[in-house]
Amino acid sequence: MQLIASFLRDDSGATAIEYGLIAALIALGIMLGASSLGGALNAEFVSIATAVNTGSAP
Repeated sequence: MQLIASFLRDDSGATAIEYGLIAALIALGIMLGASSLGGALNAEFVSIATAVNTGSAP
């Protein structure tokens, strides 16, 4: 009986879950930021390639 009561009071698993959720949110933020940065870099390189191909400044 004391083992069950000790198990119910133990909240170390909840802490691990919270850290996992925080890590998942940070990873999601990094992925969204990298995706946005990648799109912006792609647009810039397309602009540069067009300027090089046409011989005009952007």
